[in-house]
Amino acid sequence: MERVYVFDTTLRDGEQSPGAAMSLEQKLEIAHQLSRLGVDIIEAGFPISSPHQFNACRRIAQEVKGPIIAALARTTPQDIESAAEAIAPAERGRIHVFIATSPLHMKYKLEKDPDTVLEMAIEGVKRARNFCPDVEFSPEDGTRSELDFLCRVVEKVIDAGATTINIPDTVGYAVPGEFGDFIYKIKNRVPNIDKAVISVHCHNDLGLGVANTLSAIKNGARQVEVTINGIGERAGNAALEELIMSLYVRKDLLPYTTNINTTQIYNSSRLISNILGFPIPRNKPVVGENAFAHESGIHQHGVLKNRQTYEIMTPESVGRDSSNIVLGRHSGMHGFKKRLSELGLVLSDLEIKSAYKRFLEIADRKKEIFDDDLFSIISEELGKQQATYVLDYFNIISGNVSLPTATVRIKTEKESFEEAATGDGPVDAIFRAIDRAIKVSPILKEYTVQAVTPGKQALGEVSVVLEFDSCRCSGRGSSTDILEASARAYVNALNRYRLLCREPNGK
Repeated sequence: MERVYVFDTTLRDGEQSPGAAMSLEQKLEIAHQLSRLGVDIIEAGFPISSPHQFNACRRIAQEVKGPIIAALARTTPQDIESAAEAIAPAERGRIHVFIATSPLHMKYKLEKDPDTVLEMAIEGVKRARNFCPDVEFSPEDGTRSELDFLCRVVEKVIDAGATTINIPDTVGYAVPGEFGDFIYKIKNRVPNIDKAVISVHCHNDLGLGVANTLSAIKNGARQVEVTINGIGERAGNAALEELIMSLYVRKDLLPYTTNINTTQIYNSSRLISNILGFPIPRNKPVVGENAFAHESGIHQHGVLKNRQTYEIMTPESVGRDSSNIVLGRHSGMHGFKKRLSELGLVLSDLEIKSAYKRFLEIADRKKEIFDDDLFSIISEELGKQQATYVLDYFNIISGNVSLPTATVRIKTEKESFEEAATGDGPVDAIFRAIDRAIKVSPILKEYTVQAVTPGKQALGEVSVVLEFDSCRCSGRGSSTDILEASARAYVNALNRYRLLCREPNGK
């Protein structure tokens, strides 16, 4: 079986989803989980785009061992030097250089002729090779590029030192047969292609990201660029969990192997979902709540007789086997830390103490704390590390014959703000009161509520997306009280805005 390398771009392309900005601590936690998952390359970010991006890339390069740590750069000297500096501490680093090659992009975005673009690509790769022996090159909008020109670019950048050639379907335009044929032609028309690994990066605008990637593998691609839960710009990217389990289940037609530990797939998916505040759709393949649920009587009968009648993979194969360990209010710090370790969650001593305090608060309200509760607690704690605002207090007066009124107190390091407001309902009143206290006026674009675990005492999880001018930030909060969870989510989104959208040179 031939090896396929997994290049995870959750922390770079995935973070470009509207509202998906993450703190440095959250990115580091995800990078550690990606290492446990077994990805070969972690694209840690785009260092030149902001100080936050640079610092996150460098911290990941310093602390995460195992995978190659990659950083994205345009062909400009400043981009490449920034990427090189960011990945310098890594055991193994990679600089990922890109420039657009389609007629549309060259004319309207770059405003440059093909010969100039070719020269920029060659010079960019040469410059990157001066800093790092592992250089990847991507011709942006590759699938809408003219094949003759694209093959010429690929040949020249390999001569210049590129070791991986990534062909991106940047706008999700291709269909599987066409894309597979495209990769086949590149492999057979570029004379020195044997000196580089062919990679593909497929967007999901037509829902074909995974299908296109599989077609490319069958035609010679040996690196795949994917994200957890398929997050990314617009409709997202090829989903790691769907692609990997396709290879796992259909070994008869797809005789390829990867380094992925499939039992870490579910933990990875839940961690990303909780940190970003992006709920996993119930019918999401592999990791959705309904992926292994059977309601039809005929299906239930078949599964009880033999699970293979209606399941092509087992819950255990993706890490969904239920734990017998249930924590409660009498669980000590030792048991709490042990379970976090078993779930692959890495925290500092200070973070563990803070998370344990929150755990005890929730345990006082519900009898049992499940693994999904722990993921929710931990992701919330990671988001606090650079918090500007803290929800100190809230009170609600509401009823079917009274005007909903909320009072909130928001604290910062130096002062506190208290305000009251009325609204169309208790949640609206809370949000208006917070706006008044902090003196902001974002637009609420999304508001989602779901139960983290079953039962009347379930931890409720609220996700919001707020829009500030051109910047969107998501937030999430959890509590057994859905109004408290709503307030926490709103404040969490405001903190992300302060941290990630108002810094100098921010994206």
